[in-house]
Amino acid sequence: MCFTVNNSRSEQKDTVRLYLALPYLLKYLPCKTIQYLFEMKNIILSLGCILSTILTFGQIETTPKTQFTKDYLPVWITARDHCLDIAKTMPEELYAYKPTPVSKSFGEQMVHIGYTVPLLTKRYVQGMEVKPNAPDASKMTKAEIIDLLETGFAYTTNVIYTIEQEQLDTSCVMYHSGNTVSRAFALFYVQDHMANHRAKANLYLRMNNIQPPEYTW
Repeated sequence: MCFTVNNSRSEQKDTVRLYLALPYLLKYLPCKTIQYLFEMKNIILSLGCILSTILTFGQIETTPKTQFTKDYLPVWITARDHCLDIAKTMPEELYAYKPTPVSKSFGEQMVHIGYTVPLLTKRYVQGMEVKPNAPDASKMTKAEIIDLLETGFAYTTNVIYTIEQEQLDTSCVMYHSGNTVSRAFALFYVQDHMANHRAKANLYLRMNNIQPPEYTW
């Protein structure tokens, strides 16, 4: 035989099928091609095992744990996607644009969203002690800012998937208003704060004669 095969997973049905087809493969295909097929087969099986392990140990949540977060998730995903569309629509050369000297630039609006989404989630939804530490938008590229946004949104999305009802039912005091609300309700504040700065960035697009993405909810 001119190739070797890792037979440690021969109990898998698809691997068995591949071995049963071996006489026909040897008859019609070059040896190197057959070896490649087996190597790819082992890679695919390995990736499948890794994914199965992740799912088994709960590192990837596929359904939120509460009725509230199940209902809220699609609303959050839509708001997230709309914000990312706005960030991607503005040309990089206009990320420094600001309508007045005291306004945040477009890039600063996006960076503010990107780092406050997880910060507010940690503070009000999860009850963690956090301090603001804003990145400098002027030193970041468009790609880096979009990556910051995606990372921040991913953090809050994961919380929506994994938070328990017991924690959502506890209360927190909002920093600016002093209002006491449930941690479930605080998720709306995370979204509302994001939408406030997203709306300003959306206006910056129009002020530069750029058609904003269509609004959805």
